[in-house]
Parts: sequence; structure tokens; C-alpha cells
Amino acid sequence: MHEYESMPPIYVTYLNRFDVEALAMTDDEILAAIEAQLAAQGRGETVIEPRMHLEPGVAHGHFNVLRGSMGGAVDAAGVKVVSDFHDNYLHGLPSELAILLLMDRATGAPKAIIDASMVTDMRTGAVTAIGARYLARRGSKVLGHVGARGTAYWNVRLMDRIFDFDEIRVHSRRPESRLAFAARLERDLGMRVVVTEDWESCVRGADIVVEASRLVEPRPLLRAEWIAKGALVMPYGTVSAVDVGVADIADKFLMDDFGQARAGRFGALRPMFECGKLHEGRFHAELGQVVAGLRPGRERDDETILFWHRGLSLSDIALGHAMLEKAAARGIGQRLRFA
Repeated sequence: MHEYESMPPIYVTYLNRFDVEALAMTDDEILAAIEAQLAAQGRGETVIEPRMHLEPGVAHGHFNVLRGSMGGAVDAAGVKVVSDFHDNYLHGLPSELAILLLMDRATGAPKAIIDASMVTDMRTGAVTAIGARYLARRGSKVLGHVGARGTAYWNVRLMDRIFDFDEIRVHSRRPESRLAFAARLERDLGMRVVVTEDWESCVRGADIVVEASRLVEPRPLLRAEWIAKGALVMPYGTVSAVDVGVADIADKFLMDDFGQARAGRFGALRPMFECGKLHEGRFHAELGQVVAGLRPGRERDDETILFWHRGLSLSDIALGHAMLEKAAARGIGQRLRFA
């Protein structure tokens, strides 16, 4: 008898975009899932491998493949494939589309297939927000945010949940994108959002600076002289838009996972590693170590802190698992027979 003929049935939960929207994950649910994941990572209870890139060579875009495994309450392995195509707006599509596969860590059996486009946006925003919670000054009231892609909305929304900003400034390359971004934020946050015409007026003097731009070629658009002493700077654009001089003014440099510091040719701070401005000797800690209480985060108000997050498969797995549990409790999603 073939081994497949004697195995028990395997079912997979499928959550499409409409299911994910129906879950209506709250800000606090998203933040709690990602903060717990970061703490588990900081304690060394996870396995993560650097992301891989696939460039099809037929458009301005590429695929990211992220892999990881979590134990404890989550107890799942996962692989996410997310596309990043700059010109998708010309086709009426978001720039990033993603799918997440969750698997049993002990047997390798598939558990769930989830439309992870919103997962990507939410978990990225949560890592940005939790990074700010631990690394920004407590009284931070001014946010300067460059970039208006899907992840940008969750950056601002979840950070405002924590800080209740007095001023939010936004900028992006295309006027229509930054205006639409600001309008959405004003509607959902109930406050006026300042739309700027250039990078400098967006970030100069801000307490927290986020760079989530979308460039085709590296350009040093975020200048060191605009960064206020004691600010938190969080870049994560795929193609670098950060002046290498930002490394010189940083008192502390952190990442979400240092193993990804040299993975692939993409990344907001890649030029800083290539020219030697950033290296292992400059590295302070991973954010998870700070969340877990193993390393200090911000220690003084005048510390200028640079936090580069590249995106973690573990965050996708943790949030995907939280969605899977909520879906089961509410009867959302489709149950598919795999074998």
C-alpha cells in the first residue's frame, strides 16, 4: 500500500481577501500579535532565514520569498511570497500582492493559505509602531512619513494609536498618491494631515521619521542635516533613498533581524553596508531583544536612533496565525481538502 493511501485526511483553511477584511482585525490585536512575536524572536524561540528575491526581468518589480518557524502559542512554520511591482498602479493593482502558506512545524502538513497582502501591510505597520514604542522619545508628537504605499497607512495608523500625534506630515512622489493617502488618514484618524511638496519639509525636525519611498534607482533624498537630534529614523524602502551620512549621526543602529543586513541587493541601508558606514561593530541590537527586555532600547532623550526593518516572515506567521484563530472562532473562511 502506498503511504499516501493510509494517511488521515488533511484539510487546509483558505482565507481570501474578503475573509481577511471580514475579520476586521483591531489595532490592538495586530500590535499584540507582533509584539509577542518580536519577544519570542528576542528570546531565541524562533527560526528565521534571510529573504530571497526573484527578479522575473519583465517589469519594474520582483518577488520576495520569506521563510520562518515559530513555537509556543503560534507553533507554525510559514512561507510568504510577496510581489513588489512599481508600476502596478498603471494596471489598477496594488504594488504589493502576497500569499502566505502556514504549515505544521512537526509534520510539514499545510494548515492554511491566506491572502497576505493586508497581512504584509498590517504587520509592517505594527513593526514600525512597536519600534517607535521602544525606540522613540516618550513625548514624540511630530511624525514625518515619506511614502504612501499600502504599508504606509498602517505605519501611521498604528503609531498614532500609541503616540496620539499632534502633527502628521506625509509626502510621496506622486501628488495624487499623497493627497489620497492624507485624505484616508484624516477620515480614519479624525485629524488634519499635512501634505508636503518635498522631502525636507516633511522630515525636518520631526520626532519620528519613516522612509517608505519607492525608487527605481538609489538616490540620497533623505538628508542627514534634516534629522533632529534625538529623533528616531526608520527606513525600509526597497531601493535606498537614505543619505549615507545618516549613519554618522546615529547613536544607535538596530534591525528587526541582523541576518538580513546583507541579504540580497535590495534594502534601504544597503549602501551604508557597502561603503562600511554600517557594520557588525555598529550594531546595537535586534528589536526583539529590546522587546524581550534583554537589551536596552532608548536610554536618553538626545539619542538619535536608526532602526532598519526589512520585514520578517515571523511577523507574517504570527499575524496569519492570529487571523486563523479569529476566523475559526467566527466561522470565516473556506475549508479545503488537501489530501
